[in-house]
Amino acid sequence: MKKFAAGAAGMMLMLTAGLFIWIGAEGQDMPIPAAPPVPEPAEAESLPVVELDPDLVGPAPPVPPSAYKASREERRFNRYDRNRDEIVTRLEMMSSRTDSFKKLDTDGNNYLSFEEWAISTSERFAGADANGNGQLTRTEFRSTRPKRSPPRCKC
Repeated sequence: MKKFAAGAAGMMLMLTAGLFIWIGAEGQDMPIPAAPPVPEPAEAESLPVVELDPDLVGPAPPVPPSAYKASREERRFNRYDRNRDEIVTRLEMMSSRTDSFKKLDTDGNNYLSFEEWAISTSERFAGADANGNGQLTRTEFRSTRPKRSPPRCKC
């Protein structure tokens, strides 16, 4: 605890010293050099003046607006809102999970029984158990992690 207090006190002293140095350097008057004289161009009178036709030049091009960056929650909402009506229905919410549910529902009755879930989990365990001893080590267990698919590009 004493080391922590000493470190905090040292940090405060360093910040205070830095503040005084910064304020001291700001208060010094530094002379500003005078601007160099601008030479008078002698050739300016001899050059012809070109008038631009305003009909040919036209207005300046408009500046494009900056792109809106959606927050993480807005992007998640947009993934569920399939028809873009700003409302997520129950069907839209559940549609992202139907493929994985159909893989587990082996008899196709739209009910997931414990046996159907247990078969899938048992197969997953057996696939991860490399040496077949009925136990998973840390490296074997790491292989049960769900595989992430690469992000889909909407280019």
